[in-house]
Amino acid sequence: MSTEIRIWRIDDDKLTPTSLAGFDYERDLQEVIADDVSIVGPRLMVIGREVETDIGGRIDVLAIDADGNLVVIELKRDRTPREVVAQVLEYGEWVRRMNSEMIASTFDKYQSPERDSATPLGIDDAMREAFGAVPDELNISHQLVVVAAEMDPATERIVTYLQEEYGVNISVALFRAFQDEDRRYLTRAWMNENDPSTGTATQSPSTPGKWNGECYVSFGEGGKRRSWSEARKYGFVSAGGGDFYTKTLKSLQPGERIWVKISELKSGNGYVAVGTVNAPAVRAEEFMVQVGDVVKPLAEVSESAKLEFPEGEEEYYVGVDWDKECGVEGAVWQRGFFANQNTVARPKASSWTFTVEFLKRAWGVE
Repeated sequence: MSTEIRIWRIDDDKLTPTSLAGFDYERDLQEVIADDVSIVGPRLMVIGREVETDIGGRIDVLAIDADGNLVVIELKRDRTPREVVAQVLEYGEWVRRMNSEMIASTFDKYQSPERDSATPLGIDDAMREAFGAVPDELNISHQLVVVAAEMDPATERIVTYLQEEYGVNISVALFRAFQDEDRRYLTRAWMNENDPSTGTATQSPSTPGKWNGECYVSFGEGGKRRSWSEARKYGFVSAGGGDFYTKTLKSLQPGERIWVKISELKSGNGYVAVGTVNAPAVRAEEFMVQVGDVVKPLAEVSESAKLEFPEGEEEYYVGVDWDKECGVEGAVWQRGFFANQNTVARPKASSWTFTVEFLKRAWGVE
């Protein structure tokens, strides 16, 4: 399925098409992505540009997400489909071997001397500044993103095969530039409607392309916005701050089982609960909780639920019956566990299967 993007300006009585703008995808787009990586995905931070590897070649842009997972962003340029896909896979194999020291060194080189930072930050301080927290481990999984102006059927077949048959977390972002008189616009679409927030990690899956039916949930503890102690007490998970965070939360349906990972800077990082969804996502004033013998809106008993947010950034709540839950001090984390920046994911990676099976044994959950 090829993808074509067009833009029309709506005037009073007619549509005026905009024309494609001159755009150097090798130079200009790499610069744009490096300056504002959010156009590729939210909750990302650039840690390197033209990153030299020891296998030959340089990674166009290397980023890290809020969970410490690396994101390889590679521009297609004028390479053939097989060349660019082979190249990004090769970079993925190299990136998966990067340890914390290599990541920190890469970020340090990126900041100096061309970066506007008189006092360069270390990787931990930079992530704390960007995301509000630093995960215990970096590079548990990684994502591959191919950036192109257009994509052909051969590349689509290759990428779809890798996604569906082997669970490779590879996406194709399509960028086009348009000119409207003295203004230029940049558009982005994902090939095959492949949203990079699916949460599929690049691993060697023991059950390729198969989801185990268990849902991953990331709970952002910290600050006044949400409290894990309240979530435990009243039975819910929540998210807010924009569509990226609430869209996947709203996908949860009653009857689905969730495993909750918490990321909190001071107290802990890891999995804290497993439970079954009992109610779909609603805003605080609609979410009802049991307080003694009385059912009340959460907003009446929760300080965080009383907070007001700008339109589009409201907090949403999903009701949960907990099978097992603990405080952040009891969070469980092991090397090889699955982690993802998205609020909800239905992963196909072997790391997710490993995580769920480990927690079942640890918590005595069937």
